[in-house]
Amino acid sequence: MTPPTLSETTPGRDLKRRFVWVGLAMVAGMVALAVQLYRLQITQGEEYAAKSVANFVKEVRLRADRGLIKDKRGTILVDSRPSFDAFVTPAFCTNCAQDVLPRLGELLGWDEPTRKKVEEQVKVARRTAPFQPLPVRIDLTRDEYDRINARRDMLDGVEVVPVPHRNYRTSSVLSHVLGYMNEITTEELEKLKSEGAHYALGDYIGRRGLERYFESTLRGTDGVQKEVVNARGKIIEEFSDKLGKDAVVPSRPGNNLVLSIDMRLQEEAERAFPGAAGSVVAVDVKTGLIRAVVSRPGFDPNLLTGRITPAQMASLAKDPLQPMINRISADHFSPGSTFKVITALAAYKSGLFRPETVVTCPGGYRLGARLWRCHKDSGHGPVNGKTALQYSCDTWFYKVADTLGLDPIAEMGKALGLGAPTGIGVLAEVPGIMPSSDYHNKASAGGYTKGMALNSAIGQGDDNVTPLQMAMVYAAIANGGTLYKPQLVERVEGLDGEVIQQFDPQVVNKIEIPEAHRKAVVEGLFATAMVPGGTAYRAMVQSGLKDVTVAGKTGTAQVASLGAVRLKTHQMDFFQRDHAWFAGFAPAEDPEIAVVVINEHGGHGGADAAPTAMAVMKKYFDLKKEDAANPPPRQNTPYVSTLPDAPSVQDVLTRVTAGGDDAVAD
Repeated sequence: MTPPTLSETTPGRDLKRRFVWVGLAMVAGMVALAVQLYRLQITQGEEYAAKSVANFVKEVRLRADRGLIKDKRGTILVDSRPSFDAFVTPAFCTNCAQDVLPRLGELLGWDEPTRKKVEEQVKVARRTAPFQPLPVRIDLTRDEYDRINARRDMLDGVEVVPVPHRNYRTSSVLSHVLGYMNEITTEELEKLKSEGAHYALGDYIGRRGLERYFESTLRGTDGVQKEVVNARGKIIEEFSDKLGKDAVVPSRPGNNLVLSIDMRLQEEAERAFPGAAGSVVAVDVKTGLIRAVVSRPGFDPNLLTGRITPAQMASLAKDPLQPMINRISADHFSPGSTFKVITALAAYKSGLFRPETVVTCPGGYRLGARLWRCHKDSGHGPVNGKTALQYSCDTWFYKVADTLGLDPIAEMGKALGLGAPTGIGVLAEVPGIMPSSDYHNKASAGGYTKGMALNSAIGQGDDNVTPLQMAMVYAAIANGGTLYKPQLVERVEGLDGEVIQQFDPQVVNKIEIPEAHRKAVVEGLFATAMVPGGTAYRAMVQSGLKDVTVAGKTGTAQVASLGAVRLKTHQMDFFQRDHAWFAGFAPAEDPEIAVVVINEHGGHGGADAAPTAMAVMKKYFDLKKEDAANPPPRQNTPYVSTLPDAPSVQDVLTRVTAGGDDAVAD
């Protein structure tokens, strides 16, 4: 046998080499295992321990009560009510899409789109928050509640939980101011989470008005309660009791809002307003705080916050009066003759006109080949600045516009806040339009012409204002030239009534109005309401307002072009009728409150808007006397409405307004 050479290996040596490699592999495996164990137990031990606990310790949200909304005397307008809601916890919902949700949908009467929507929400929640209960139905009826309870053994992951829900005690009154709530969207949820806010899928969030603007103030801080559960989500009481003192973190309610609105005055404004559509604004001329505000028609926030049906939503959308539109500041109108105070101030500022300047009114004003009609066809005869306001003579203001042109009038209007948002914040706003020659050169075919100035001078043409803007204009004239930012909230209070934030008056602009000019305008407004022949005199006499003087201006803004023959209001289709305006303040010598009324398609300012303003002013001063004699205690009682239903269009069409078509009802 030939011995092996140096290049060959023996069987023993080969086996030994294999043992070495196996040993090295085992050592490497042990090292890798040790590293992994170190990572799991030391480096990431707390993370995985928390995940393992989450598999059997369920965290239940203790939902915080949302803050109250109260009027200035403490009457509760918005609070919370108990509601039983159905929730699904994705982690405990076995065979959810196949068995549980179809069964739950059958019990609750879901249609196919609703069931698919819930399935998609649960699918998303299974990825993002599997142990967080997801609301799938709010406000269960008693029958629905009983049906779910009877089938609980077949509804893994489904539970019924008492949850506080928003309760709007004023129904449609103040609906545009208060706003409403509805479910947060996925996009909103992602955005809010990125900003550090604590919301979850299925939560409700403020929409519009105070609910939206003060969302972070009203929304409280949710608490948490830990419970030990089994794989199906059922609570294991004996283990839950051992979680200790940290098992419950209580919720903290949101802060309360105290409004500047007095519901006693608000109710009077609602009662006195005769229109199916329109607005009333009452504002403190020395602070800018709003004391009453009507936007009609309104909507029921309880319906929009709760279980509104597609049919109900369609009805709101198709209503020709558009109840979802906030008439206070999000819709604008031609102001009619209420605008004439601005034209008068511009005339006096120019130095070309004085309060004594006389213009003869033969029933119109001729510019070129066209006759611009005055509202009184027979004419007013010789009128000056004071009587032009008193009788609402268009001709005097046509003469001002022909002499000055449009820009000085536009300059005065803009100084008083027209053509720009008021800055109220709480409510959506449109800026309105305060046209100038430059505006018309850009927006009108053929550019600016002198006739456009004549239209604007009497509040027609492209002039467009919101009721809130006009209220602030008259408040500024009343107080001597200070334009305030309108405000609806006086302060924010904590749970125990402590003041967290006080909202002080905010000045937007100081307009230089010489006292002689202001006095001349106020005298004209005084004569409008307090002197026989004034367009608001009849409303003043019939109001029963005693020992208080009123300065104001009526207005009738055209909606349709005038024909050759003037029709009476009752002869016209509702949507062809003029808008009725009144704007004024009281007392005339030392003003406290300004009131603006627009009765859409109401007819004439003197007959269909002025009486509402007079009633609101009367109530304001009656309440002032009443509170001075018997200071009311701070209330904290729920509001209970005593108001009748708002009038419908048919009510307005069939109502006969005494004096609604007389010659001085502008």
